[in-house]
Amino acid sequence: MRSLIFNIFSYSVTFIYVISCLLFSFIPGRGALMAALRRYTKVMVWGMKHIGGMNIQVLGRENIPQDGPVIIAAKHQSYGDGFVIFSQFKDLSFVTGDHLEKVWGLKRILTKMNAVIIDNCGGSDSQKKMEREAARVKREGRRLLIFPEGHLSQIGTHHKYRKGIWHLQQDFDCPVVPVANTLGQRWNQTDWKKYPGKATVEFLEPIPPGMEKDDFMNLLQDRIESRSIALLELDDLGALNPDDIGQLRENHVAEAKRLARENVDAEAEAG
Repeated sequence: MRSLIFNIFSYSVTFIYVISCLLFSFIPGRGALMAALRRYTKVMVWGMKHIGGMNIQVLGRENIPQDGPVIIAAKHQSYGDGFVIFSQFKDLSFVTGDHLEKVWGLKRILTKMNAVIIDNCGGSDSQKKMEREAARVKREGRRLLIFPEGHLSQIGTHHKYRKGIWHLQQDFDCPVVPVANTLGQRWNQTDWKKYPGKATVEFLEPIPPGMEKDDFMNLLQDRIESRSIALLELDDLGALNPDDIGQLRENHVAEAKRLARENVDAEAEAG
């Protein structure tokens, strides 16, 4: 019953704020729209706590640099972690896939708020577009939220981290703040069922610019994944399957295609 009530609340509030934000998007400047979006995320976090029963704790805000551009690199387990992180900042831009543009009204809102929208198919064109659009965020000295896995992850697991974040840091020449979280235990990906209990979002020690790509990617993934696992509530599992902890879940279809191509090339060379 708790999940039903929360989901009705969530969809109702989202509908109201989409209409409101769409109207605010016609007002010159970004101030009114961003204020409405922050209010929306705060209302959603209120609902997560008081209707969904999620005891949300936000730790490590002292690790966020106060001045200049900052990249926030977060673990992404549910829509809930986006609401919690966004509600912590007065003005936050974020990187998102182009799938959101297909939702009625969102394309205009995303454009107005200067979201960095990239092609979900990836590739060099996507990377160049992300760098070009992110340059605008850098000039304004704002924070930029990115989910380096590029996907929602099953609680206790992770996808391969995408290297676009390293290129962004090179362009921004600014710290990257990793963010660990366990919200997936209470709101797993897009699941209808929600679980009451403790959930933590923690801003970790910033990673300064200047590292080599592989060293940076290994450090970023290790900090986020190891801390996210350490924060899990093993006495109150919620949506967590303990057998999943630490397993790597990648795109098996893409991997199968890659192996198939290698086999074809090898047979061609042998023939």
